[in-house]
Amino acid sequence: MALNEWARTIKRDVHALYLAARDPRTPWYAKALAVCVAGYALSPIDLIPDFIPVIGYLDDVILVPGVLAVVRMIPPEVMAEHREAAALAADRPVSRSAAVIIVCIWAASIVLAGWLGYLYFAD
Repeated sequence: MALNEWARTIKRDVHALYLAARDPRTPWYAKALAVCVAGYALSPIDLIPDFIPVIGYLDDVILVPGVLAVVRMIPPEVMAEHREAAALAADRPVSRSAAVIIVCIWAASIVLAGWLGYLYFAD
C-alpha cells in the first residue's frame, strides 16, 4: 500500500470513528476514546504545531496507533458501515471544541511557565 493511500485510509477511519462515536451500537469505552481521538484529529489546531522541527509531527505519528486501537474496539460491522459512510462523505467534519481545548491547554501552559519563571527568578 502506498503511503498516500495509507494516509487516506487513516483520514477515512478518523471520520468513521467520529460517526461511530455517535452510534448506539458502539460500546461506551470505545465511544469515549473515539471522541478523544477523532476530536483531536479533526481539530484545526495541533497541540504541537507542525512548524516545530521533528516534534511538530510527533503528535500526528502518535495519533495513528490511537486510531488503530479504537478501530479494534468497535464492532466490525459497525465500523464497516461507518467506513462506507465516511468514504462517501464529501467533506470531513471539523472539531471546533477540540480546538478550544487545545488553545486552553496552550494558554494554561504559558501561564504556568510564566508563574514558575517568576517564582524561580523572584528571589
